[in-house]
Amino acid sequence: MDSLTHLALGACMGEAFAGRRLGKKAMLWGALAQSIPDIDMISSLWLNTSSDLLSHRGFTHSFLFVALITPLFAYAAERWHRPHDIRLKEWMLFFGTVIFIHVFIDAFNNYGVGWLEPFSHRRISFNAIYVADPFFSAWPGIAAVVLLLMKARVQRRRKWWRFGLGLSALYLMYCLTNKARIDHDTRQILQQQQISYTRYFTTPAPLQNWLWFVVAGDDKGYHVGFRSIFDKEKNISFQYFPRNDSLLGPVADHKDLQHLIRFSQQFYTVERWKDTLVFNDLRFGQIIGWEQPRGRFVFQYYLTHPDANQLVVQRGRFQGWNRESIKAFWKRIQGQ
Repeated sequence: MDSLTHLALGACMGEAFAGRRLGKKAMLWGALAQSIPDIDMISSLWLNTSSDLLSHRGFTHSFLFVALITPLFAYAAERWHRPHDIRLKEWMLFFGTVIFIHVFIDAFNNYGVGWLEPFSHRRISFNAIYVADPFFSAWPGIAAVVLLLMKARVQRRRKWWRFGLGLSALYLMYCLTNKARIDHDTRQILQQQQISYTRYFTTPAPLQNWLWFVVAGDDKGYHVGFRSIFDKEKNISFQYFPRNDSLLGPVADHKDLQHLIRFSQQFYTVERWKDTLVFNDLRFGQIIGWEQPRGRFVFQYYLTHPDANQLVVQRGRFQGWNRESIKAFWKRIQGQ
């Protein structure tokens, strides 16, 4: 999830844990603990882009990191607030839960997290919720703001942290229900259309959970399309994109390419734009693909111009969005 969502969730969890005993300081501890796995972002200061892609949500999002950082937070908080009536065991449970929830919910996005680092480089991603979904983030955000403005240690504060955490949890379960439904329909449609594949995934299109991006294929190429949970017909209008591995010959031994292939989990295509060789990671979707089925992909890495890749994940995320494309987006969500 995005950083603001983590801060808001952590603040609500801090209030739930010790708001009555520590006041608003509990919210600060929760927000800090919920944000600590994203300390890996500082690695971008010295790593190149392809290495940074693997570093983010790597070791600091692993179970080992949770186990190592939890006692440090617990000991620091226990010492800082003396005298108090909170046992070290309670601090450990609180910080362990808050930090674990960060690495847990990040796995529901399409970026992937390294739960098993450094013992395994496998990335876990459930592709069930968009990385910045306002329908997930709004509730803890509202609750955190209200709690900050409200007087400390009043009875009705409990109502607000329950509101923030409860509605987010319910929405996440709703997203998982949508995911199961879309996956079920997609498998049936692929079979009906006689599309062979060795791997596939579905992931939400931006900012919501009703329109989903679908990719299915093998080492030769991928079929790409969109499906809404409101679609009445069992059909997906797929576009085929060849993987074009043959274009990679001149850069086959480049470390950047090996990092990108590992990061993409094999969901990639290669294109040549004039003198530029472009690596597309399909997991991040297409630029307004619901309106332009042959549109470019969001993630574009310039293999022949590595210095131009600072914003590789964000480069095309909202490129081309305007009033008309948003209207088309809304219509496609409705199944039209």
